[in-house]
Amino acid sequence: MTLIRHGFSIGLERIDQDFFLSLKAVGKLTHEDYQTINPFLDSALGAVDQPKVKVLFDATELEGWELRAAWDDFRLGLKHGGEFDKIALLGNKGWQKLAARVGAWFVSGEVKYFEDEGEALDWLAR
Repeated sequence: MTLIRHGFSIGLERIDQDFFLSLKAVGKLTHEDYQTINPFLDSALGAVDQPKVKVLFDATELEGWELRAAWDDFRLGLKHGGEFDKIALLGNKGWQKLAARVGAWFVSGEVKYFEDEGEALDWLAR
């Protein structure tokens, strides 16, 4: 039997005195993945006292989205785009670098692509 892993993990982490939201996407994301994660994201972002949120989005195991899930991702960006200060997209594929540039159109803060986690964390901490 072959297992197909896909979905999100979410957490709150800290660099010195700064908190940031950490997201990890795995596999090919589905509409059901977004139906599951959206309430958690809404809750996590609603609980942050600071007006802007820093995010480390680990896409190193992301393979892509189903069409309906891509629409869900777009809607999520529109809903919460104004709440982000910085989003560090950690990836390892050329299309992810392009996705970071396109994603920057839908959020108020900075979006930057990284292939090294240490560099991404350093940038978030500044």
